[in-house]
Amino acid sequence: MNTELLDKIKIIKGDITRLQVDAIVNAANESLLGGGGVDGAIHRSAGPELLAECRTLGGCRTGKAKITGGYNLPAHYVIHTVGPVWHGGSKNEPELLKQCYQNALRTAADHDVKSIAFPAISTGVYHFPPELACRLAMEAVIDTLPQAPGIKEVYLVCFNDRIYHLYEQLISYLKHDNTGKQLKK
Repeated sequence: MNTELLDKIKIIKGDITRLQVDAIVNAANESLLGGGGVDGAIHRSAGPELLAECRTLGGCRTGKAKITGGYNLPAHYVIHTVGPVWHGGSKNEPELLKQCYQNALRTAADHDVKSIAFPAISTGVYHFPPELACRLAMEAVIDTLPQAPGIKEVYLVCFNDRIYHLYEQLISYLKHDNTGKQLKK
């Protein structure tokens, strides 16, 4: 595993709305008009201008990403992506979750973002199993970062200890395993 690539990935516990990064990722719903969890927190922190801009975007499909200004947030941009609701894995949920991370990173690269912060997409009210979600997120970031060399820092922001420890275990495993980029199940 490329340690230079892994060194770009930082795992932190904290409030994504307070981070001094170029872009934060919003785990949005398809309307992009706000909701609960991290989506609601980002909308509240950014202010009404974010909602006004989101109204012009026509929503967003699951797995896709759209970008807006950050308004009252420390971040310059908010990249909105719609994670899949977990239905047991039978509705392409794993691939859709990976697409969220991949498309957010591609959107960030297209806007010259150097630092980006992700929440644990779909692990809250969308009930995606955290172990699987963290593994898929890490795979997607590792697979996509080489195509976005301008991105220097990727923060995986954890809202609880469980998610934090899952990411820490994955990073530790990757730093000590040189067999390839695909994470073991």
